[in-house]
Amino acid sequence: MAHAPQIKVPATYMRGGTSKGVFFRLQDMPPATQVPGAARDALLMRVIGSPDPYGKQTDGMGAATSSTSKTVILAKSTRPDHDVDYLFGQVSIDKPFVDWSGNCGNLSAAVGPFSISNGLVDPSRIPQNGLATIRIWQANIGKTIISHVQMTDGAVQETGDFELDGVTFPAAEVQLEFMDPAAEEEGGGGAMFPTGNLVDDLVVPGVGTLKATMINAGIPTVFINAEAIGYKGTELQDDINSDPKALEMFEKIRAHGALRMGLITQLEEASKRQHTPKVAFVAKPADYVASSGKKIAASDTNVLVRAMSMGKLHHAMMGTAAVAIGTAAAIPGTLVNLAAGGGSLDAVRFGHPSGTLRVGAQATQVDGEWQVTKAIMSRSARVLMEGWVRVPG
Repeated sequence: MAHAPQIKVPATYMRGGTSKGVFFRLQDMPPATQVPGAARDALLMRVIGSPDPYGKQTDGMGAATSSTSKTVILAKSTRPDHDVDYLFGQVSIDKPFVDWSGNCGNLSAAVGPFSISNGLVDPSRIPQNGLATIRIWQANIGKTIISHVQMTDGAVQETGDFELDGVTFPAAEVQLEFMDPAAEEEGGGGAMFPTGNLVDDLVVPGVGTLKATMINAGIPTVFINAEAIGYKGTELQDDINSDPKALEMFEKIRAHGALRMGLITQLEEASKRQHTPKVAFVAKPADYVASSGKKIAASDTNVLVRAMSMGKLHHAMMGTAAVAIGTAAAIPGTLVNLAAGGGSLDAVRFGHPSGTLRVGAQATQVDGEWQVTKAIMSRSARVLMEGWVRVPG
């Protein structure tokens, strides 16, 4: 019996923030996959090794976590005043679909470096030394991200002494500005708070009525108080991920939050939209020991946050959820703001399972509506491997 040979597709395996994924230039992809559709999804799933009923992604580039089951497609931007168009695909581990409904804030840190190194940015915009400012169009949510990438002797500088909790080794800092982060495309008629309220009563059958801040910023996110669901905000991954009842509870909260936010019209749709919204629980600062063994003192943070991603507690914090945290913290009266002490806050350092992270946001109230011009944070990125990925033809 004859078998078709594998096909080779140029690709780069990169870490961005606390995530990693497979990066492609649109022009390098097979013609049928250069447009959205079943062929593109099939290629990306096969590259990552999904769907895998064993949940391991052994026969692909994925590493069986939401943080490592990711793909990125980049091209020279077709939009004025932008350098590169960035499309993110979150690949389901055990189900046959790619979720295109949101961005990955962590991998956003790798977009600028990849784009420079792979000829997607006009050379006249890249300094020989110093910071290159890369204007990224985030196509999933229709937003602009400004990336500041360190250049040394005409090349992207990847090594450095910037440390990021959740990443073992230091690297060069990449500063990111998420411009106008309220996600207009994600339902709610363009409102940052799709329900019209800073805090709502969210009724979740089998769980109860929970106070919730539901916000579209960075990524649609449902924030609840840790104590309302029996937690302290100091939990690590195993505390949640080893408890099937807890995971079921969080998925119910997520589904009902998605419905209230207008992201879905029927509860059943939530199962096909795993990437958004996120669910996070917040608490006032407390001492805890991070997953690395590092001691985090209450005085090291303004607020504690734990977030769910693709059905599991994230090992650190999704970059887009960090944008939501910074935005919500900057707006007096949200659950995040109240847990952080309340009042006017233009930046917070929050505690997550791997340590701490600082994020800032600029919020103003215009005609009674809250607006955030940008959220700012620092990550790092590094090329892990480059060449070709192979998939069965």
